[in-house]
Amino acid sequence: MTMDATAGGLLARLVMPEDGADDLDTRILDAALAEFESYGLRRVSVEDVAKRAGVARTTIYRRFTNKEQLLQAVILRECRRFLTAIAEATEDLPSPEDAVVEGFVVGLRSARTHPLMTRVLESEPEAVLPQLSMNGGAVMLAARDILADRLRRARPGDAEDHNTVAEVLLRLALSLLLVPGGGLKLDGEDAIRAFARDYLTRMLRPGAQAG
Repeated sequence: MTMDATAGGLLARLVMPEDGADDLDTRILDAALAEFESYGLRRVSVEDVAKRAGVARTTIYRRFTNKEQLLQAVILRECRRFLTAIAEATEDLPSPEDAVVEGFVVGLRSARTHPLMTRVLESEPEAVLPQLSMNGGAVMLAARDILADRLRRARPGDAEDHNTVAEVLLRLALSLLLVPGGGLKLDGEDAIRAFARDYLTRMLRPGAQAG
């Protein structure tokens, strides 16, 4: 299977509603998420997850081939929640500028405050890039498409390349997450929103900027 095909399959799963998980799947994924948040990615075993979920290891192995597949299922579910938050925050906003600002604010805030992300960044930062290289392409495309769609709907007559604007916003948010500090003091939501309003809306065409 090619990398593009793999990314395409993950992208489809990200944007589809989560309707295939039963109660036991949810219980296992909740237990795995709690374990990864508490102890990091490397230290957790399938047996640890089984104990927390109150099931046998064989029950997990019947649903997830190995720990890596279980981790990917957890990440996929959390990414779907992340995309839902962006979609809800940018729904029915009156202008592309508002969609840029709110999409950036919610995306950065959600990533910064997610317990699993903060745990991995603090204790296993070297594990972030491998996970991004496996999932980041499809997640980036899905998030980009959601935000670009909001930009188009806010001003349907524009011929602007909304995909590029949306992707640049997401890549900037990712860099702020992975490389904190520097000259940009974006420590609170008000500061993030002001930065997005003052600088990021400039990526929209001059005629589309708020007066």
